Amino acid sequence: MRGADLSFLRQSEAAGARYADARGKVQPAEKLLRAHGANWVRLRVWVDPPTGYSDNAAALELALRAKRAGMKVLIDLHYSDFWADPAHQTTPAAWAGQDLPTLAATVRAYTAHTLRTLHAAGARVDMVQVGNEVTAGMLWPLGQIYRPGQPDDWTGFTTLLKAGIAGVRDVHPRPKDVPVMVHIDRGGDNGGSRWFYDHVLTAGVEFEIIGQSYYPFWHGSLHDLQANFNDLAARYGKDLVLVETAYPWTLQNGDDLENLIRERSQLPDAERFPATPAGQAAYFKALREVLLAVPHRRGLGFFAWEPAWLPGVGWEPGAGNPNDNLTMFDHDGRALPALNAFRPSR
Repeated sequence: MRGADLSFLRQSEAAGARYADARGKVQPAEKLLRAHGANWVRLRVWVDPPTGYSDNAAALELALRAKRAGMKVLIDLHYSDFWADPAHQTTPAAWAGQDLPTLAATVRAYTAHTLRTLHAAGARVDMVQVGNEVTAGMLWPLGQIYRPGQPDDWTGFTTLLKAGIAGVRDVHPRPKDVPVMVHIDRGGDNGGSRWFYDHVLTAGVEFEIIGQSYYPFWHGSLHDLQANFNDLAARYGKDLVLVETAYPWTLQNGDDLENLIRERSQLPDAERFPATPAGQAAYFKALREVLLAVPHRRGLGFFAWEPAWLPGVGWEPGAGNPNDNLTMFDHDGRALPALNAFRPSR
């Protein structure tokens, strides 16, 4: 799997972004990625986001574009109106106040409806991610695992997780056809990964793919990633996907919002992978080697996170882009060498 999350693509294009290969030939981003060997696109879906952001209609349009380009589609259901991550798992406003059984039924029905809508329009998905970086649960407070001053509570979370998976199976009964991913942000943390998946599996949650986020400036070294993936593959007998990753090609800023990664000291292996186009390409080359080394071919592949998110679209309305130096295109939309990361393995 050699994929990219392109959820901001429509907004970037509407803001004037254009994408070109190294020779200057302009093409849609998904076609440029496909030409370099990409074979998957990941798309997030928010329930009722700010106007223009990642709703069902946006996901449908981009999924159809990915399919026409010859790529498979991973749908990332956040079960929130906006960003969902380990620090934010806000229940959609329209679902607020429901008790746990009602909310579980809502999650199941919403999941099935979203997938049926995509299927009916010709954008049948190939994998479904139930929740986004659900390390601390989802749909808070009912699905929150860790609460200040209280014991850990996995019951609400695993109930809601099972409901989302049941919604997938209502539409796609065969796991072989449409596998389900459960995704956390512990790519370099084996202890944290074991803690999470041990609890989820003990609760009887049935899923096929372990998804992990791994950003080296937050999650440790490539050695940490290798050790974690090797252990998880052996411990659980499941395939793994590095479903979010990125690396800077510059430390310069492309807009008025300060970037998240702006200093060399933030890079754990800056000598080996400097913040240059060549350094970024070297990072992805090394990353591929890590995944290919996972035992029993369990390291299925990776997704670059928002490699086409150019300056001009904010992470929220009215804001800037804090990731404009983590793309695989320069600030003018010209392809960078890191796109070679999508080439097929020999």
